[in-house]
Amino acid sequence: MSFPDLLPTLKSATPGLRGRLLANESLAPLTWFRVGGPAQVLFTPADEDDLAYFLSRLPDDIPVYTVGVGSNLIVRDGGIAGVVIRLSPRGFGEIKAESDTVRAGTAALDKRVAEAAAAANIGGLEFYFGIPGSIGGALRMNAGANGGETKDVLVEARGVTRTGEKVSFSNADMKFVYRNSGVDTSIIFTSALYRGRVTDAEAIRVRMNEVQNHRETAQPIREKTGGSTFKNPPGHSAWKLIDAAGMRGFRVGGAQVSEMHCNFLINTGAASGRDIETLGETVRERVKAHSGVELQWEIKRIGNEA
Repeated sequence: MSFPDLLPTLKSATPGLRGRLLANESLAPLTWFRVGGPAQVLFTPADEDDLAYFLSRLPDDIPVYTVGVGSNLIVRDGGIAGVVIRLSPRGFGEIKAESDTVRAGTAALDKRVAEAAAAANIGGLEFYFGIPGSIGGALRMNAGANGGETKDVLVEARGVTRTGEKVSFSNADMKFVYRNSGVDTSIIFTSALYRGRVTDAEAIRVRMNEVQNHRETAQPIREKTGGSTFKNPPGHSAWKLIDAAGMRGFRVGGAQVSEMHCNFLINTGAASGRDIETLGETVRERVKAHSGVELQWEIKRIGNEA
């Protein structure tokens, strides 16, 4: 499908824009599942100033969505009306480590931030080495793994409002909870400042190797997947509930519950966005019927049905 062309309207409203605007651009290649329809407009800003300029001039009635590296995302097959903003490593990927702090743009990969911290003998961020996403998603989701969470190390986050105002948030302002933050969803995060602790380089490397080994032996990291699908309910492990409900290996179309880790859904090759989302909802229904526990999605789902 395709949407009406918004480019003439947007270009006339933003003559000083330096970033790239594309109409009816497929989003499937930008997600780890490799599914989904097009964005009516895909905008890649040059830097934070360019992003603020664009948002300050964007008509209020045009919806805005932000995507990162697409590792924790289902884009529905009908695509997304409005503007999808994707921050690029070129404009938002810089990482600087100094003393016991690390500052990173939100397009920087979590893994690269962990590596930069390790190179500067800064401990405490090793858990990021095992998270297949970018810093923007980590801030929004309070990303965590292997005993660490974003809330444990964040000092400050910077972002831009829907009207183009630059704002900052302390750790307390972020209102972190398990796999979420309380910041208005219209805020587009642009950078983060972390504080770790000066640590022996060998100890950091040992910890990062433990994180990597866990991923490689317990998760289907070489499949087309979206990472952990459901949040762990209080007192439970989502994968154990899914396994107990008999859903390991279950399929809907080209989508399958991973045989290796039941809390991962995979695209076996020809899945649609509908296949993957339907599979997830079927898992939720079966788990609720078997154990009485209602699983909550951790993966974000956006866009229109085809």
